[in-house]
Amino acid sequence: MQNSLQVLQSTQLARVQSAPVAMSPPPALGSEAYLEAVRQRNAILDWLFYDIGVVTQSEARALSPWLAAEGAILVVPPTGDGELQLCASIEEFVDLHGKKVQAVAVAGVGSSALGAAAFARNVADALDESVAAVVSGYGLADLATEALGGFFLFGAANSLRHRFEWLDRLRESGAIADPGASASGTATGSPMQRSKDTRTVQALLSHKGLALNLLIGHSKGNLVVSEALYGLKAVDPARLNKLARQSRIVTISAKIAMPAEFERITDVMGQIDGFGALNSRWDFTTEVKVPLAWHHTNTQLPMHLPVTQTLKSIRMTGDL
Repeated sequence: MQNSLQVLQSTQLARVQSAPVAMSPPPALGSEAYLEAVRQRNAILDWLFYDIGVVTQSEARALSPWLAAEGAILVVPPTGDGELQLCASIEEFVDLHGKKVQAVAVAGVGSSALGAAAFARNVADALDESVAAVVSGYGLADLATEALGGFFLFGAANSLRHRFEWLDRLRESGAIADPGASASGTATGSPMQRSKDTRTVQALLSHKGLALNLLIGHSKGNLVVSEALYGLKAVDPARLNKLARQSRIVTISAKIAMPAEFERITDVMGQIDGFGALNSRWDFTTEVKVPLAWHHTNTQLPMHLPVTQTLKSIRMTGDL
């Protein structure tokens, strides 16, 4: 526990040091400074839910300032293979890493860049290769959703949506108009699909210069992955079909529906994770049930779900 607390301390110290800069941001960053109180809270959630001890203190200091906001992309190598990198744009990520990075990880539970990096490093250690992490949970919309108990609504909303998929099929056949389409004919999508993290994941999935073969999420991150895939299906079904043929999906701590084109999906749940169960589709089978594990993945806290160990076990079975 000492290691993760030191990382958290380094993060909070760097936030304090960057505060004068954050209070005078460039015009393009605008309201980012006003989200700093949310980020301070998110750092505590990162310690509770994610294995932040696997992030070095220098990496934590680099991530803590307000630049690594929602939708940012981190490239996280396995432990001991160098420090993580923050990419300022999709194109920068493609130019620097291209097809060398083939896995995308999305954390949840209001996570900041620290939680996203910790979750991605757990995945990278299991795969023994670098992983792209998309930062989620920084927006004011996320804060409002959490205040209203939004975690517990994700599974229900996802279930309700897919119980009416027959209406989508009618729409696709041209029987009814698409009420979510703009004047240009482009689907605008749900509010979830319009969030920065979902848009970033969808942009990564749709980019022809990438060859992604693993999508993995934790908690709300699974919903981000799902909505990104449904968004891609609406605008580029051919790309989605290609992605489905070459990719696997692993959901951790929340079972969420994915497009039917994806057949290789592994749902992982902690045996005592009532929090995740409330946030899940009850009608989905759990392929991997981790004994005596709750919702959090911090290996320095009791009843954790060990992400690296679990993924290595799944890999040994040939399902990853």
